[in-house]
Amino acid sequence: MVTPASAAPRAAAATPAADQTLTWTTDGDITRYKTAPTQAVAGPATIVFENSAATGNTIGMPHTLTFDTTTEGYNHDVNVNILANPFDANNGRHSTTVTLTPGRYRYFCAIPGHQMVGELVVTDGGGGGEDTTPPTVTAAVTGERDAEGNYLRSATVTLTASDTGSGVALVEYQVDDTSFARYTAPVQVTAPGDHSVQYRATDNAGNVSAVGSVAFRVVAPEPGDTTPPAVAATVSGTRDGAGDYVGSATVTVTAADAESGVASIETQTDGGAWLPYTAPVVVTQPGPHMVHYRATDVAGNTSPIGMAMFTVAEPPAPDTTPPSVTAAVTGNRDELGGYIGTATVTATATDSQSGVRSIEYALDGGAWTAYTAPVVVGATGTHTVRYRATDNEQNVAPEQSVSFTVVEPGADACPNSDDRPTVVIGAEDSGVANVDTGNGCTINDLIAENADYPDHSAFVRHVDAVTGPLVTNGVLSHRDQGAILRAAARSDIGTARTTAFFPRGDL
Repeated sequence: MVTPASAAPRAAAATPAADQTLTWTTDGDITRYKTAPTQAVAGPATIVFENSAATGNTIGMPHTLTFDTTTEGYNHDVNVNILANPFDANNGRHSTTVTLTPGRYRYFCAIPGHQMVGELVVTDGGGGGEDTTPPTVTAAVTGERDAEGNYLRSATVTLTASDTGSGVALVEYQVDDTSFARYTAPVQVTAPGDHSVQYRATDNAGNVSAVGSVAFRVVAPEPGDTTPPAVAATVSGTRDGAGDYVGSATVTVTAADAESGVASIETQTDGGAWLPYTAPVVVTQPGPHMVHYRATDVAGNTSPIGMAMFTVAEPPAPDTTPPSVTAAVTGNRDELGGYIGTATVTATATDSQSGVRSIEYALDGGAWTAYTAPVVVGATGTHTVRYRATDNEQNVAPEQSVSFTVVEPGADACPNSDDRPTVVIGAEDSGVANVDTGNGCTINDLIAENADYPDHSAFVRHVDAVTGPLVTNGVLSHRDQGAILRAAARSDIGTARTTAFFPRGDL
């Protein structure tokens, strides 16, 4: 507040002498102080304020000398508020004693409408007055720039001052020719348009640098990304006939953004909390499900919420049943059952649950070997082939085996051969030559009409089985085989009459 005239200091004549006296004078002008000091030395000082007829105030205009204690950038440790006019008790001349500290003081007239203002720079008085060189001060402008060098959104001005003499007392700046203010931190300019920042520095000897200036332009950025990301989801897994996912379903979410780029993806399962998406979502709980998803781009645009609906079905009971596996031995056989030259072992496995993974076999006590094709055994002698199968759940079938004998292909397998000239079956003569099949056995020997058969059909099938390889090997023609099969069909081999005629065990 402005001190009333009656409360103004009146100790002009009685004020003790100080190291320095600083005098302000005014007249009838309300726009400026008539005289005012610009510099002082830190320490005790006598402040003299005279607003009198002697200083030119002949109209009785009151003025104050008020030190600013609130404006940022100035010293606030001196409280001076002197009201003076030519007609007060001191005839307009007042004084007070203060202690000044290095820095800047702002003073003004506190009467409304008066425009009087100024600054007092106080130095520490060091250097014996030898420092006459002002500080060096520079400015740097930083910020994001466009292709034309303009600053996008804002520019930051950083001031740096140095003084090798008495040292820097203060640095000041002003933006766009406004009033100077104390520089305490980098200055950020955000208003779009052309700007200039002026700056200066004062050292502790009172030397003030020339005013520097830096100019730049701030522009608003181009309109940003306003388009949300595109986001999609796919559901994968094993499905049953109803389209449900057996055991589990996996939801994979993808997002793309051609402008600022995708910042994040989130998912929500069955109404739960939204969670960051870092890997495909696996759902195993049986029943219907909903997975919601959304994506946000770097500009903050969030996509509409998408949804994937699906049902997870109970998985089937674990497969604990091993595969079924069989083996069959084939090849040309002599009348004693031996395989002539080679025997071929064919293994077959089935598994109605998880499926067959592999079949293995071992020949005559050898190592287990993966079965990939029928096994051909050509070494003469008695052999055993063991076999087993494994399904996709690692269930292993019990080991089984088949044994057989391989005989030399040139040996006389039928020393008591039926060497009738034609193939005769019972009382039926086929008219086909009864030739040697290659190992001392004739066609009649292979037909073995005197063997035991369950019925007539079984005998006919036997004849078909033994003559088929003879056709393959070129011993018989298809026509010859047909004649033999017709003779077998006409015969009574395997009927009740022949069975009675040749009782079991007497053949």
